[in-house]
Amino acid sequence: MPGIAPIRVPKKTPRTAKDKRYGLKNIPKRESKNKININLANMNPSVKISKIIIIILVALQSNFSIAQPNEKIEIMLIGFAHLNQMQNGTEIASMFNPKKQKELEKIASKIAKFQPDAIMVELTPEEQHWADSLYKLYQNDQFDLKNFEYGASEIYQIGFRLAKHLNLNHIYGIDFYNSTSQNLLKEGDHFEFFQDQLKKLQTKARPMGKEVMEDRLSLYDFTKKINEPEMLDLSYRAIFNFPAYVQNGDFDKEGNDYRDLNSEEKKYVGAEYISLFFDRNIKIYSNILNTQLKTGSKKIYVMMGQAHIGILKDLLEDNPNYKIVDALTYLD
Repeated sequence: MPGIAPIRVPKKTPRTAKDKRYGLKNIPKRESKNKININLANMNPSVKISKIIIIILVALQSNFSIAQPNEKIEIMLIGFAHLNQMQNGTEIASMFNPKKQKELEKIASKIAKFQPDAIMVELTPEEQHWADSLYKLYQNDQFDLKNFEYGASEIYQIGFRLAKHLNLNHIYGIDFYNSTSQNLLKEGDHFEFFQDQLKKLQTKARPMGKEVMEDRLSLYDFTKKINEPEMLDLSYRAIFNFPAYVQNGDFDKEGNDYRDLNSEEKKYVGAEYISLFFDRNIKIYSNILNTQLKTGSKKIYVMMGQAHIGILKDLLEDNPNYKIVDALTYLD
């Protein structure tokens, strides 16, 4: 957290060597320009108290500088499609082919211009020790991501790469893992409102993902596009807004995070669906705040799945201690 600005007390005029040498111990002090001489002896008690308060306030104003407002913590959020899920077994789609590696390097170098002093990724705080061990090996060129099951993930391809470039000693896990799938909500009154919004998102996002895998769209341009306001808004509405239209339904037993709903929850099934996503993201937000308190970081880079970015931005924008930095000014 930003520290409280120190109160500056004016320095006393130092006694010179000449003063000490000639024993000038009782030199009269210079009168303060703001000194107020008021005879309080014969005043009415209520007036006297008022005068005393005024004297104290004037003295404080003259002898202390006013603390400057604390600087806000700068935070930049970038959403990713999970890169390890954008591979299809072909060389052209592999995150390890030379062209994709150059694109990943370009993304990392652009983000590096922000100069973050903390990088926060989609790992849980409970995985911190494990992440630190892997990153230490990576720093020392002893960890080949090609040989790691999840090595194509943006956590390592961007997070580790960026942290090493900036000479940071850690990347921080801030996720709360609770996998909820979009196919959990499949029925109910007014389901078509949610379905139509979801289709709008999928119609935009899926063709772009396919173009990346077929090398017709660069990873860099893809990352820019999915972080543009239009795409962030589509994701936000599909998860945190339009599901609320749906009532009198149930969760699909084949969906991730399925649970039995009581009669009231079934009535508000769409709202229950939203609450599952919100619960995870409010805990991610809490982890961001508390990791910042622990590290004292002033410039934070957060990388999460794209669907998290809209809600996290909303939460952080309402926190007066934080200032959102537009990622697109760096992904130019």
